[in-house]
Amino acid sequence: MRVDNLYVVGTGRRLPPVMTLEEAERAGHCERRLVWRTEMSSVCVSTDESGPELAAHAARTALRQAGARPEEIDLVLHANTWYQGHDMWAPASYVQREAVGNACPAIEVRQMSNGGLCALDLAVSYLLGDPGRTSALVTTGDRFAAPAFDRWRSDPGTVFGDGGTAMVVSRRPGFARLRSIVTVADAGLEQMQRGVDPFGVVPLHTRATVDVETLRQDFVRASGLDGILDRIDRGQSQAIDRALADAEVTLDDIDWFVLPNLGRGRLNAHFFQKFKIDPDRTTWSWGRQVGHLGAGDQIAGLGQIADSGVLQPGQRCLLAGVGAGFTWSCAVVEMLRRPPTANRPTRSAGVPRTARRG
Repeated sequence: MRVDNLYVVGTGRRLPPVMTLEEAERAGHCERRLVWRTEMSSVCVSTDESGPELAAHAARTALRQAGARPEEIDLVLHANTWYQGHDMWAPASYVQREAVGNACPAIEVRQMSNGGLCALDLAVSYLLGDPGRTSALVTTGDRFAAPAFDRWRSDPGTVFGDGGTAMVVSRRPGFARLRSIVTVADAGLEQMQRGVDPFGVVPLHTRATVDVETLRQDFVRASGLDGILDRIDRGQSQAIDRALADAEVTLDDIDWFVLPNLGRGRLNAHFFQKFKIDPDRTTWSWGRQVGHLGAGDQIAGLGQIADSGVLQPGQRCLLAGVGAGFTWSCAVVEMLRRPPTANRPTRSAGVPRTARRG
């Protein structure tokens, strides 16, 4: 979808302190031989705040940077991938009460690791659907706590970090312009996260700890690896190609790429090699230190490179996301000016200071 006259006016991140791979190994949380191929060096670990609390904190930062009043927020969307701290509960309403305090619709989005960009896509459509609507707040928040989720082992190839993220998108001019956003879906891959397990009657009915790899291998045996990989690559290519076309740019016009904070092997296979993306033009050096933030990698990554000055006025950035289901989303953002200084980077880990064209 081509987007006209919608802007990013504020972002926020709440990232807890990091735990290094060495610290995790000494504590018995992981084995280096099983993690080293990801090239992840550390992940953010919350010892007290839940996903919604992290999201609410990030939302307050984003609203402050945006200079947005509660009456200007017409929609709150909260995306997540894991347990939100209470049963039979609406975390989106908690974020709204804690961070905004108004009475607009507040809705939870549950599309796994692509939830943040899916929520942004929905927010854009909501704003464009009525000229009287001004702004929308999109948040994400997750805490991947043991024993139900093992951030180091539950999904080999990806190491999970805790964090909250937020973005305010608005008709009001902001520091970046949203030029396009696209979501592509292939429900034929839904079983990859379900495997052959029966439907349970309570959470964690079959296993006490999430085991994504076992479910994935069950699906691979039933469907064939080559066909699965072809569908994954096709979905990602369609999302990127359509987002670029709608923004009237090419891949060579993109200065920075905000990709999922996956392990290096997965990034190599699905992004760096396939699209010939230089890792130095991505958020990889930062992402490998904070971990995969569930639904929040793209919002956090954009905020990080914008607030730190890495993404310069006049440059274009492509946000790419993928989530179980499967869905793929991509957005093209054009930087217009430096963001307000009220939002300081939570972490400057490893992000290069200047863009280098490949």
